[in-house]
Amino acid sequence: MTQASLLAMVTREQKPMTIDEDHLGRMTLGDRSLEREVLEIFARQTTLTLSRIAGAKPARAAAAAHTLKGSALGVGAWRVARAAERLEEAAAGEAGDQVMNAAIAELEAASFEVRAAIGVRLGDRLDEAAADTFGDRSRDH
Repeated sequence: MTQASLLAMVTREQKPMTIDEDHLGRMTLGDRSLEREVLEIFARQTTLTLSRIAGAKPARAAAAAHTLKGSALGVGAWRVARAAERLEEAAAGEAGDQVMNAAIAELEAASFEVRAAIGVRLGDRLDEAAADTFGDRSRDH
């Protein structure tokens, strides 16, 4: 299944889930330890990717968003995938600062939401770096 067909399927859903349990289960073959590892890696990746995007030139922001979109599709984080795609499109289309900032804010919010859900699912707290990254910005918006 291609990224485009996955996004089209998700767009038809009425209420997007933070993490699609069925999709994640298929991707990890029902292996709980693999699922945990994949989710931990994805949670760290969202933080690293957002730090790369902050203040980046549009081409770099688009590349980082594209990478995050693929990872989000892999774990079933549909909202993150859609937000990353919107940022990728905005950056590639040389959108103005306002559009770029809105797309980044949307991706930050979706990433925070999925990180929180992963933390709850794995029985962990968000690490301090992630809380600082998202917490300070969320108060500004």
